[in-house]
Amino acid sequence: MTAQEVRLCGLLLQEHFGEVVERIGTHLLIAGTQNLRTIANETNTPLDLHGACEFGSGRRGPGSPVEYRASCERVLRVLRYPRYIYTAKTLYGDTGELIVEEVLQRGHMTMSNTVKTVADRLTHNMEEGRSMEYSEVVSAFSKLVETHFLQRCPPVAEMGTAATSATPATPGTPATPASTAPPTAESNPDCYKLPHVTLTGRGKRRRSSDDSEEQRGGKKVKVDSESCGDEGIYWQVNFERFHQHFRDQAIVSAVASKLDQTSSEIVRTMLRMSEVTTTQTAAYTQPLSANEIFRSLPPNYSISRPILDQYLSLLVDDPMEFVGKSGDSGGGMYVVNLQRALANLARATLESVVQERFGSRSARIFRLLLRKRHLEQKQVEDFAMIPAKEAKDMLYTLLSENLVQLQEIPKTPDHAPSRTFYLYTVNQLPTARLLLQHCYKTVANLIERRLFETKENKRLLEKSQRIEAILASLQASGAEPEQLTEVEEMITAPERQQLEALRHHINKLDSTENQVDETVFLLESYIFSTKTK
Repeated sequence: MTAQEVRLCGLLLQEHFGEVVERIGTHLLIAGTQNLRTIANETNTPLDLHGACEFGSGRRGPGSPVEYRASCERVLRVLRYPRYIYTAKTLYGDTGELIVEEVLQRGHMTMSNTVKTVADRLTHNMEEGRSMEYSEVVSAFSKLVETHFLQRCPPVAEMGTAATSATPATPGTPATPASTAPPTAESNPDCYKLPHVTLTGRGKRRRSSDDSEEQRGGKKVKVDSESCGDEGIYWQVNFERFHQHFRDQAIVSAVASKLDQTSSEIVRTMLRMSEVTTTQTAAYTQPLSANEIFRSLPPNYSISRPILDQYLSLLVDDPMEFVGKSGDSGGGMYVVNLQRALANLARATLESVVQERFGSRSARIFRLLLRKRHLEQKQVEDFAMIPAKEAKDMLYTLLSENLVQLQEIPKTPDHAPSRTFYLYTVNQLPTARLLLQHCYKTVANLIERRLFETKENKRLLEKSQRIEAILASLQASGAEPEQLTEVEEMITAPERQQLEALRHHINKLDSTENQVDETVFLLESYIFSTKTK
């Protein structure tokens, strides 16, 4: 774990969960597994403020104090929550969006509790007299489970003796023991089996006073006390399944930009057919015959079978090697080469970064070294067709940024410069790790800037929120337009202009943060694929 990762985790914890969680989480990330008394002493925090981390039986065996630890990977996933929620909305509409949002915020929930909460929220946003049926929410929940976007939490019985009071670790994740081999959701044979839930009725429209009670836990006790047949069966978001979906989308987009829309739709069909049967660590998708692919193509792509064979041959022969052939039965067996695709996507990302930072000529040298592996300076000048002085400056700039490495191959044991080959090269994996750390630093800077902007304009933001609350209250009570106009004029024109500029700036920071996270995801996926290769 690097300093940039710890810094980013601390900022995410502070922004989403407050200073106490940030202080404890950062301490555990740095210090590792510790018991409760040690954490309290070293962070100067009262004991009753703890409980937001993973825990398990002590390393000294039965009877030893329970130990806690924080997971950097799970904290960093908070950064991607908006993308998970937006994906659920794209695939399963508003109902799927709210289901994933609720489970992410609470870490884990029962199916009945989720259905009731989401139905109430949807009903609250509907027109007066309309309400959401529980059955519609159950249908969306079932689809999310069938496609493995939701999964059961590991059973409490398997989580060690210390897990009797299961508390989420980092907020948004269920607790797991601190042992070396904790049980996983996939180890449960009923991981994607829906319980029989007796739910009938509709969502209820809540008053504003009810919302505050629910935040204090009053409503939650009432919902949990109702027997629905799924007590003790908790569900969590399957992050790996979402990451698999993001990876597939990136591959399809790359094929569309490299070839055409029909080729990308063929690859999308192959990925969709094997999305549930292909594990996250698989190097290839399950082999699919040309006949199966032809039958599974969307109806609006009315291409003939010979045309499909030509497209498949084109994809197999493409230098990107996104699609490979593994047999000849059934008109040919084809797979999507996932590891090769991630490597090519990471390479394109590295090339893009070099071009943006150092210009097109430096990017040409970088691409040349990626393809030729090892070249002398004179060879770089000749192949890249760049004057010697410029090529030398660009190589030294890339070398100083650790984007290019210099390898010495001596002809004699004395390593005399006149009898030594100096070869420039690019090691893609270390360069990807370096860029990933730069991305972590960039996201942390963006978060710090947003927190600073919010703090500097705190008074104006609080005033705006108070006025908005007054306007909402007056509108609900049927106030006259003159009254509403009088309240709106409490914010002066310069203040309104300042608010608009602040909101524009904050939105720009949020958008940039999401764009950097896309790069982070690609690089993390590529690095992970090299570990499982």
